[in-house]
Amino acid sequence: MVNVKVGETVPTGKFATVYYTPELENHSACGVPSKLTTDAWKGKKVVIFAVPGAFTPSCHANHLPPYVAKYDELKAKGVDVVAVLSNNDPFVLSGWTRVQNVGDKIVALTDINTEWSKALGLSVDLSGLGIGLGERTTRYAIVLDDLKIKYLGVEEDPSQVTVSGVDAVLAAL
Repeated sequence: MVNVKVGETVPTGKFATVYYTPELENHSACGVPSKLTTDAWKGKKVVIFAVPGAFTPSCHANHLPPYVAKYDELKAKGVDVVAVLSNNDPFVLSGWTRVQNVGDKIVALTDINTEWSKALGLSVDLSGLGIGLGERTTRYAIVLDDLKIKYLGVEEDPSQVTVSGVDAVLAAL
């Protein structure tokens, strides 16, 4: 059950990330995880799209690539930060974004233990699929302006990319 709505301030969240550096390009380095919180987004316009898992079919083929392709359009609409969020560990997310040639455009955030998504009411239990996915972030997109929710698109079916996709977010901006 979604616990937040447009107009509300998001709860404080804590994340891990491996920030992109050119040293990661040859794939022999793993990087060093850093921590950040939602406090880093005070006074900023932020687009976050959440995926159930890196390297999973819809996330890998249909969700992340269009955000990369339309990154400049998001920036032209005043977006300061674009982030992809998942409960995958920061090393997996770093590897995934490197495979996808994201560079430093999109920050890959680990939703540690899915805590932030749970606080938003936006987690999903995928253990019933029988392939080891367990508790995950559901598929959603959220636009924040100074930590206030301006857009929230939650997929009814987390295998689909519609209201959480970049075109829906661009239309909302």
